[in-house]
Amino acid sequence: MTLLQTYQGLSPRARLGVGFGLLAWGLIGLKLSDKAEEKLGYTPTEQDKAELDKMIPKIHSVPREKPSSSTSPTQ
Repeated sequence: MTLLQTYQGLSPRARLGVGFGLLAWGLIGLKLSDKAEEKLGYTPTEQDKAELDKMIPKIHSVPREKPSSSTSPTQ
């Protein structure tokens, strides 16, 4: 039996409990990850942040020129 079939075989109330449990697990992970990062020494330095900023692609927009009637294709 696959995991999806097992999930679908649960009662609606049990599915709701599984959903809330996964949601709570995710929220707890979001709250505790910053604290664990600090304790394990994985906080980024200013040098790391500067190197990351250099890797981010920059997007430059180029203004379009309005097409003139002389450049339109002939029919």
